[in-house]
Order: sequence, then structure tokens, then C-alpha cells
Amino acid sequence: MSLAEEVELLRRIPMFANVEISKLKLLAFTSERVAFHAGDMLFTQNEMGNSAFIIVDGEADVTVDTPNGPLTVAKVGRNDFIGEIAILCDVPRTASVVAVTDMTTLCISKDLFFRMVTEFPQMAVEIMRVLAQRLENTTRQLREAVAHGASHQT
Repeated sequence: MSLAEEVELLRRIPMFANVEISKLKLLAFTSERVAFHAGDMLFTQNEMGNSAFIIVDGEADVTVDTPNGPLTVAKVGRNDFIGEIAILCDVPRTASVVAVTDMTTLCISKDLFFRMVTEFPQMAVEIMRVLAQRLENTTRQLREAVAHGASHQT
């Protein structure tokens, strides 16, 4: 993929949509292209993270560990941005991500990510939106699971 194609890919991601072309070129140039095969782990829950990923192509499952084994909580694909929670909050990874298909990603280091967020406040706002939406989805799923469990106990 050419630099121009990577820049166009970045522009399709909401948090990068309003960023200047020159800055997107810098992001594309300084990020690392990483390929994964179906079944590969992009990262594992509870490990410390030092990068986030933009999915260029392919699909992955987001899973969390439970007493009954891994539970898939989301599916991610082209143009999705994953792994940012661990680098934003300096916490271990909150979930595991496993490739369902062969994947191509752009890996963005923690330093580069923070530089971009600092230079572009609108990117920080978009990240907050994405995280708030994920929190709302997780809260709804938890509410549904608790309600489902309560209905089985009666």
C-alpha cells in the first residue's frame, strides 16, 4: 500500500477525518505495518500495551476472560481502531484480540499516539466518543446478562 493509500485509509477513520493531510502522512509514515494470520493474537488481556492498531484489512474478535473461558464481546474490522485503552490509561490490556481472518494493521506507538492527540484536540474528542460508546455497549450487555441470569434463578 502506498503512502497516499494509507493516508486515504486514515481519513476514513472518524478520529482522523479532520486532521491535516501533512499530519496524516506523518502518522502513516511513522506507524508500522504489521500483518497477522487467522488465529494470531494481536494482544492478550492483562498484558501491558505500548501501541494501538488501525485495522487496514481483515477481521478480529475481541474477547474477555471469564471463569467459563473466553467470551467474545465485539468484532472489529477494516478502519477500526483498537488497543488505545491500555496506552491511554497505562493499564493492562482490558481484552484479548485474535485475528479471525488474515489481517493488515498499522501499529501506532504510544509516543506517536500521544503526540497526535496533543496536536489535534478533535482527535481526543473522537476518542472520547468511541470510548463512551464502548462503555455504553458494555454496560448494556452487562445489564442484559444480569437480567438474563436473574430470570433463570426464579
